[in-house]
Amino acid sequence: MPPGTAPPPAASPVRPPAVTRPVAPVTVLAIGGNALLNGGPRATIAEQFAAARQLARPVAELVRAGHRVVVTHGNGPQVGFIKRRSDLAAELAPELPLLDLDMCVADSQGSIGYILVRGLSDALPAGSRPVALLTHTVVDPADPAFARPTKPIGTHYERAEAERLAARHGWTVADDAGRGWRRVVPSPAPHAIVELDAVAALLDAGHVVVAGGGGGIPVTRGPDGALCGVEAVVDKDATSALLASALGADELIVTTGVERIALDWGTPRHRDLDRMDAAQAHRYLAEGQFPEGSMGPKVRSALDFLASGGHRVLITSPGALSEALRGATGTRIVPTARTVRSVNSEGSGSGSGSDFGNGNTTASGP
Repeated sequence: MPPGTAPPPAASPVRPPAVTRPVAPVTVLAIGGNALLNGGPRATIAEQFAAARQLARPVAELVRAGHRVVVTHGNGPQVGFIKRRSDLAAELAPELPLLDLDMCVADSQGSIGYILVRGLSDALPAGSRPVALLTHTVVDPADPAFARPTKPIGTHYERAEAERLAARHGWTVADDAGRGWRRVVPSPAPHAIVELDAVAALLDAGHVVVAGGGGGIPVTRGPDGALCGVEAVVDKDATSALLASALGADELIVTTGVERIALDWGTPRHRDLDRMDAAQAHRYLAEGQFPEGSMGPKVRSALDFLASGGHRVLITSPGALSEALRGATGTRIVPTARTVRSVNSEGSGSGSGSDFGNGNTTASGP
C-alpha cells in the first residue's frame, strides 16, 4: 500500500437472512367449576385435585401439538362455598370480617389456581410450566344484570331449604335447570381483562397460564382509573370468549356436563350435534334449543368468539376431551362458511375429523 494511502474499508459481515418462525397458535380452554366436582353430597378438596390431574392429560396434548394454552375455570360451586363459610363464621365469631363476592372470587381464583397448577405440573412436557394469575374483569356499574340476579352459585338445595336460607340471609334463589335450587347473584357482562398484557407475556415465555378464573374478580373502573370491587360473579364462558378474542386465539374449548350439544334435549327427538355453523347456532338459540340455565351462555360465548375472528369452538365434557381433540366426539362450532355437516343423528360423532392440534381451519368432508 503506497504511503499516505488510506486502507480500504472493512468488508461488512455477511448476515444470514432472518428466520421467521411461525407463532404458535393460542388455545383457550374453559373448565367449569362443576367439572372439578363429582356431584356427590359432600364436596372435597381431594376430588378437585383428582379432576385437575385428569384434565392435565388433554392440556399436555395441546402443548405437545404446538399450542400456547390458557386455562380458565368456573367457580360457581366453590365461590358459593366460600361465601357460605364466611357467613357462618361471622355468626360464630362476629369479629371475623364478612367476605364480599369480589373477595370470594379472588379467594376461589387462588385455591382453584393452586389445584390446577398442581395437577398440570407433572403432565406438561419439559420446558413448559403452569402459572396461575389473579385477574380482574372490568364490568359496567350500570349493567342491568345488577338488578336481575341470575348466576347460580354454591350448593343445590331442595326448594324449601333454599327459601328458608333466602329468608334468613337475604338471598335471591332460583331453580337451576331442574337440578335443584341455588342462590343466584348478579352476572354483568365482561368488558376488559385488566391483566391481559401479563397473560400474553407469560404465554410468550412458554408458560401454560391459568387465568380468568371464575370470570375474573369483578371490578368497576372509576374516573381516575382506580378499580373497585363489586358484588357479582362474571360468567366464566363470557370472560373466556373475551380473553380468547383479545389474545387473538385460534380456538376456544369449553367443557361442560355432556359430550355433545343436542337438539330437543330429553325428548324422543333428541339429536346430538356433531358440527354446526354460526348461523345455525343463532337460529337454534332463537328457537329456545339452548336454555339460559345450561347451554345458552356457552353457545352465545362461542358465537361472540367467532364473530371477533376466532376460527373454531369445541364444546365437550372433561372426560371426553382427549377423544374430542382427536375428532371422535364433541360439538364443533365454526364460522358459517366453514361448516359442512351439522347434525349427527346417530350420536356417534365419528368421521368428523379434528380441527384441533393440527392447525387445520378447513372443515372436514361430509
